Amino acid sequence: QVRLVESGGGLVQTGDSLRLSCAASGRSISDYDIGWFRQAPEKEREFVAAIRWSAQPTSYADSVKGRFTVSRDNARNTVYLQMNSLKPEDTAVYSCAAAPFRYSDNWPADLKYDYWGQGTQVTVSS
Repeated sequence: QVRLVESGGGLVQTGDSLRLSCAASGRSISDYDIGWFRQAPEKEREFVAAIRWSAQPTSYADSVKGRFTVSRDNARNTVYLQMNSLKPEDTAVYSCAAAPFRYSDNWPADLKYDYWGQGTQVTVSS
C-alpha cells in the first residue's frame, strides 16, 4: 500500500512560483510512474504532468509546458512539481497519483493509477 501526501500549495500572486511535493510512504515508489493532476471548481480533473519511474521521460499538458517542471528524488520517495510564472487559471487542487511501471506505447495516456493523494490547494490571484 502506498500513501501519497501533497504539500506546498498556497495563495500566491500572478507570476509567482510554488513547488509542490508528493511524499510517499508505505513502500518505495522508485518503480512507479507519477502523475500530477489538477481540478478547478466546477471543472473536470485534468492532467498536468507525469514522470517515469526512472525520471525520464517527462510529459506536460500544453497549458503548463515551459512553466512547470516535474522531478523526483527516489531516495527521498518524493516527487516534485515546480510551478513558475503562475497564472490565475492555474488555480486548482493539485493531486499526485502513482502508477506501477509497465511498458507503454502511449505513455502517459495509458497509465493506470493505483494510488492518489488528497491534494493541495493552489490559488493564484490576479
